[in-house]
Amino acid sequence: MTDENQDTSIDETIAAEEPPQYGVGPFSIREVALVGTWLVAFVVSFFPVSGAIGEGPSVWSSGIDWVLTIGVPTVAVFLIVLRRLSPQGIRRVGSLGIDQFASVAFSVATVLWLTIIWNSFITLAEHEIFPATWVVWVEVILMLAGVVLTVFAPFIPPFAQDFQGRPESIAHRNARQVRPVAPRPLITRPDPTPRAEPGAAEPADVAATSTPYGAGSSTPARTDDEVASDDFATTVIPVEREDADTTPAGGAPSTAEPSAVEPEPARESFEHIENPSSTVEPASTTSSQHQAFWALVPEERDVVDEIGIPVFRIGPTAWALVIEDRGDVFVVRHEDGRIGYLHDTSGVTRG
Repeated sequence: MTDENQDTSIDETIAAEEPPQYGVGPFSIREVALVGTWLVAFVVSFFPVSGAIGEGPSVWSSGIDWVLTIGVPTVAVFLIVLRRLSPQGIRRVGSLGIDQFASVAFSVATVLWLTIIWNSFITLAEHEIFPATWVVWVEVILMLAGVVLTVFAPFIPPFAQDFQGRPESIAHRNARQVRPVAPRPLITRPDPTPRAEPGAAEPADVAATSTPYGAGSSTPARTDDEVASDDFATTVIPVEREDADTTPAGGAPSTAEPSAVEPEPARESFEHIENPSSTVEPASTTSSQHQAFWALVPEERDVVDEIGIPVFRIGPTAWALVIEDRGDVFVVRHEDGRIGYLHDTSGVTRG
């Protein structure tokens, strides 16, 4: 059994539990009374609302006052009739049901007709003239009757049956319960230090691939460690020569005091100069963090820009290209070239 057939059977069961509703043709008693009230108000609205009978303007010729005084209630009654004649037609106006829209329409119209009477009393107090005619009083009474038949009808026994046993339906999204507002997460600012793109040579890599000093290169690439080693070596070489000069020709041991600087660090310094690849190992650990890799997140996550605005989303259905791993933040590149930051790196599968 499909969901539609199941819902239909549930609605029929609920309707069977309620007593039958009788009316006039396809209309209920409340709807017939509401249509009759509107019909009288619609006919009366063509008579003058101010001045002597037959001389003043009607509400239809007083600017756009007719829109809310009689126009909107007319639309509400038309929708109520259309709902009975075409059940699959218009079901709501915006986020309001047809009965809710009718309640609003007759309530607003009642307030506007009362406003006309209120202004007439103000004119009577100032100029001793009461401009409102009998039309305004009749319209106020009829619109109040419309409010009773729409707003208060569910509480009046003769009309309450029209609202009982109705099938349940999903509310419009604008009429549903609001979602809770979550606090915005704190976003760590990215490191402003410029970082090399994946595949770019690091300073340590440049030092490793450059020609060693003294190997024939006119402008060798030298690191700070090599320069320091050269300075240390130049201070040791004279000491070694000095020890060699103080050795007697006959091979007897020298009585000179040994130098305070051992030659062993000098040899280590020369080895450091001759083998520049020894400087690559500490840099390789750093450069490994800049290697691009593929990542797969367990659920949909936002990739944001530097100020925390979402740029795009990545999910468990496709691999994402991470161009830089900053520890707790991944720098992700979209397939269209956009770059953002993924702050939630938990549970990420590396490819």
